[in-house]
Amino acid sequence: AYAVGDLELASRLSFFLWSSIPDDELLDAAVKGVLRKPGVVEQQVRRMLADERADALSVNFAAEWLQLRTIEGTAPNEFLFPNFGENLRRDFRRETELLFQSVLRENRSLLEFLTADYTFVNERLAKHYGIPNVYGGHFRRVTIPDENRRGLLGQGSFLTLTSLADRTTVVGRGKWILDNVLGAPPPSPPPNVPPLKENEHGGTVLSLRQRMEQHRANPVCASCHARMDALGFALENFDATGRWRTREGDTLIDASAALPDGTSFSGPAGLRNWLMAQPEAFATSVTEKLMIYALGRGLEYYDAPAVRKIVRASADGGYKLQALILGVVKSTPFQMRNARGAEADRPANTKVAAR
Repeated sequence: AYAVGDLELASRLSFFLWSSIPDDELLDAAVKGVLRKPGVVEQQVRRMLADERADALSVNFAAEWLQLRTIEGTAPNEFLFPNFGENLRRDFRRETELLFQSVLRENRSLLEFLTADYTFVNERLAKHYGIPNVYGGHFRRVTIPDENRRGLLGQGSFLTLTSLADRTTVVGRGKWILDNVLGAPPPSPPPNVPPLKENEHGGTVLSLRQRMEQHRANPVCASCHARMDALGFALENFDATGRWRTREGDTLIDASAALPDGTSFSGPAGLRNWLMAQPEAFATSVTEKLMIYALGRGLEYYDAPAVRKIVRASADGGYKLQALILGVVKSTPFQMRNARGAEADRPANTKVAAR
């Protein structure tokens, strides 16, 4: 591996943070050859993150990390969810982007993505969530008194993109958490596994939990589902569009969850507390996603030490998002080009068009 030139470093930096070309100040530092002098890169990163052009990071990275673009393809059943429409779909996505923007601009801990007791809503979204006294179409920051609604796991974007048209899917929600929060995606399901049985017309009406228990009785399915399903069941009080509910049809919602290791919790707040006991896993997952976004390629085994170094260095400060971003910029994979070939280490700008 060898160090990239100052101009390429400036380009990598600007496309990572701004999804655009370097400005005059960054180019000037590169041309003068001072970009790698002590403190200069950090000063440039802080300056660029304070610039409104860093909003592109909130939109583009949040979309890739949290799979927000998936929400464009969701279509909740109009009969079952008459209040859902294109405007609410846009509101969901904007709420999540504004939370990311707030954590980034205010240099907060990334753990606030799970714990934030505030969010950003307009009148339509506030009504959907049951938040009173919000009027008008503009988004504003509001406090969330209900601990079950706090953080990303209480937002309509995540709850809708992990649901089907007519119901929630505990597997989808559990898999999303394993992949995007804990960085431990489950393996692909084995071939020829039958789909979840739906209730038959005129037959015994089973709750989703009861049908999942039948599905999990298949030993081929049991090992992976035991963990995924538990995480998803904790969120069953949220319907397929993120509205709070206490019943599924005539059945009371059971949001209790039990993991294979014997750990148990209940509801969104219980799930969040369990996740918060593993801050390093969450920080590692976010760092990996940031690195992938910044480099424009997947991670390899030789990138793992850099990720661990970034996470360890940010721990004492409470895993602040800006510290992780700065750590990525200072890391060997970002600062160096892999001698294995150009394709192994493409600058981030090569993927911007695809975003």
